[in-house]
Amino acid sequence: MLRRRFIGAIPVLLGISLLVFFLMHIAPGDPISLLLGDDATEAEIQRTRHEWGLDQPILVQYWEFLSHAVRGDFGKSLKFGEPVTKLVFERLPATCELALSSLLVAILISIPIGVYSAIKHDSLLDHAGMGLALVGVSLPNFWLGIMLIYFLGGQFNLFPVAGRIEYGIQLETITRLYLVDSLITGNFPAFWSAVQHLFMPAITLGTSLAAIVTRITRSSILEVMRQDYITTARAKGLSERAVIWRHILRNAMITIITILGLQLGALL
Repeated sequence: MLRRRFIGAIPVLLGISLLVFFLMHIAPGDPISLLLGDDATEAEIQRTRHEWGLDQPILVQYWEFLSHAVRGDFGKSLKFGEPVTKLVFERLPATCELALSSLLVAILISIPIGVYSAIKHDSLLDHAGMGLALVGVSLPNFWLGIMLIYFLGGQFNLFPVAGRIEYGIQLETITRLYLVDSLITGNFPAFWSAVQHLFMPAITLGTSLAAIVTRITRSSILEVMRQDYITTARAKGLSERAVIWRHILRNAMITIITILGLQLGALL
């Protein structure tokens, strides 16, 4: 099954890379002119285009890109002048830390609300939970982020608005995940500072994700509750708590975990 999916993903990835590559070439603007500025001479522009291989036919450029990408070489960044792979790996720990923190926020919010909304189906609690989920789905992430920065960061000065850790705090980096490194080294001031810096970004990304997972959790649990084996479990005299924890949640979590995995990939 995995082998078949992997083989099937190859033409999809090739098609996406081909589409993105050609769209970048037909987009207006010249990256070399932007890189060198308005004062660059035509000779400098042509020399730089040759150095970057942009004077070659487009199919040759695509083949060069693809052959290097397979080896993990995505070229150099026009902005930073460093290998793209190096830049990605330098920023990957911060990305993973934010993605996992956002996922944790989503889980802590969505699972309890989704479970109780399903158990108390069609009650005031259910309608309130689904109303909150609708609001969460409707809120644009950028707007929520701006509001958090303005109020919690600016007006009330509760949380920092930039960076990963307070300036001046020394932290020995092992994994480059600041929360993990601070716990490993027992540096609790650094841990608290990293938590404060992660709070607003994690809430911003986790809110919309929590809304999605809440709705899926509720629908998944309701679907499991309608199954015959749940009726049989209740008929055997099992307590409602045992039915929920042993049978309903255990089977509903299959769908929920799948969705969480997909959403984590989207966050990354």
